[in-house]
Amino acid sequence: MSHPGEVLGSALDGVRLDRAVALVADVSRSVAARLVAAGGVRLDGTVVTTGNRRVAAGESLAVDIDRRDDPEPSADPEVAFETVYEDRHLIVVDKPAGLVVHPGAGHDSGTLVHGLLARYPDIAGVGDSHRPGIVHRLDRGTSGLMAVARTESAYRLLVEQMRSHRPQRVYCALVWEHPEAASGVIEAPIGRSSRNPQRMTVTERGRPARTGYTVEQRYWKPARAARLSCRLETGRTHQIRVHLKAIGHPVVGDPTYGSGRTDDVFGLARPFLHARSLAFTHPENGRLVQAESPIPDELATVLAACE
Repeated sequence: MSHPGEVLGSALDGVRLDRAVALVADVSRSVAARLVAAGGVRLDGTVVTTGNRRVAAGESLAVDIDRRDDPEPSADPEVAFETVYEDRHLIVVDKPAGLVVHPGAGHDSGTLVHGLLARYPDIAGVGDSHRPGIVHRLDRGTSGLMAVARTESAYRLLVEQMRSHRPQRVYCALVWEHPEAASGVIEAPIGRSSRNPQRMTVTERGRPARTGYTVEQRYWKPARAARLSCRLETGRTHQIRVHLKAIGHPVVGDPTYGSGRTDDVFGLARPFLHARSLAFTHPENGRLVQAESPIPDELATVLAACE
């Protein structure tokens, strides 16, 4: 498995290669260093094996994740999550907010993957052995539905569906202020921020991204806000959060892309973003798999107090 090449922005200009790899591939610094040393990193198509080599803005960085040699995740039955659909080919998980999907920088244990391995040990080795079964992700603070493959065949076919943007993924979001239009489409490329490489932003250097939205309800108290239904038509990192920020309506409770004003009026300690609906073609029998997830209690409580 390879991480697609990424053109480095000015925020990474002059940083060490191993740090750039850690940020781009979402792995720890030590894993990044081993990937570099093992010949798993290319700059502008050329393998570079020196971690302290300084990268430059405009260079293309590609990482071969299969070269990593850190320990594979182990089963952890203490990780809590709900399953809303399962058969011998795949699972649909309802992920709680606060749960990291897979091991990465700063998260070597207690992830959804560790919990999946305890409940569904057959996923071990499906796809990326360090992220077994994972075909798409949700941000740590986002709750809701995710598809997970249980067989290699299902993994390949689900990944292809995700790449071609065929699955229907609908999110519920509460945003600051009232969008002028009742519905719309945000089409703007997303890439790494030139100011902070750990954040994403709308940039010409980014990859194409498209988000549709519909205003479902407008609120005036305890603050001007709107509940949106968002359709994820591509799957870039932090896409909905970045796109809503870009049109001036950041997600309430978002610590990274929020408006800068306090969220205390809503009493919310997480982003108000929930993957409520997921529909895709079953990779083996061709039937439509549809799943729905009710809004979590902490978000429902916020809405109940809005008017």
